Amino acid sequence: MIIAPEIGDRQLDSPLGRASPLVKLGVGLVWLGFLLVAVDPRPAVVLILASAAGCLGLGRVPLRQFARAWVPFVAAALGVLLVNTALGAANLDPANPTLLRVGPLRVTGAALAVGVALGLRVLAVAAVGVAFALTTEATRLADALVQQARVPERFAAGALAAHQAVPRLALDLATLRQARRIRGLRGDMHPRLLLALLILAVRRAGRVALAMDARGFARGTRPSRYRVVAWSSADLVVGAAGLGALALAALSLAIPAPG
Repeated sequence: MIIAPEIGDRQLDSPLGRASPLVKLGVGLVWLGFLLVAVDPRPAVVLILASAAGCLGLGRVPLRQFARAWVPFVAAALGVLLVNTALGAANLDPANPTLLRVGPLRVTGAALAVGVALGLRVLAVAAVGVAFALTTEATRLADALVQQARVPERFAAGALAAHQAVPRLALDLATLRQARRIRGLRGDMHPRLLLALLILAVRRAGRVALAMDARGFARGTRPSRYRVVAWSSADLVVGAAGLGALALAALSLAIPAPG
């Protein structure tokens, strides 16, 4: 089931939580751009450690919540590592030294290196998303887009409503399946479930549209601000820390590889 991460007051009051979502989004995009061009696994390790330190230190994310958020991404990275190690093209080259042989399967050091590099890149990309999701409220992100990035209010509010609708759809699906079991029907996936889910989504979208219209999102009007998002010193701290981590990742390329 899709569940939005819970962000407590301790995380929102942290330097990473007080920083503008646009600063965190900008740092994350720069990190992702660097990971696209950096094939070496060492920058990925640096950015993973920097993200973990930022979440636990600057973001004050509880260790249990941080570990729980990482579980699916670690599993995905291990899958990428195993698949690319076992089925890598480098295993077909007889010049590469053999590390392991199980029946017809041959694993070489070159294939293992490729698998490790790709797995670490998956974790590094996930680290950016985990740090952002665990320290950023969706409503604050929408406010920052409108007030600081000058995004139209209708677009930002619509995106926020869509973001909040995804967990509700999962809850609606679970409720519909339980209702079918109560009536003595099978609770597995059925076309009628999808039709009922579509009807609920359309009804909720209509209520959201009426609520947005009542709050002044009609064309030609400017809704009032519930809270003001302004630039602060936390933005400088987070921006400088993000750029510093990126510089360390770039400098790691100058370290000679072992062996």
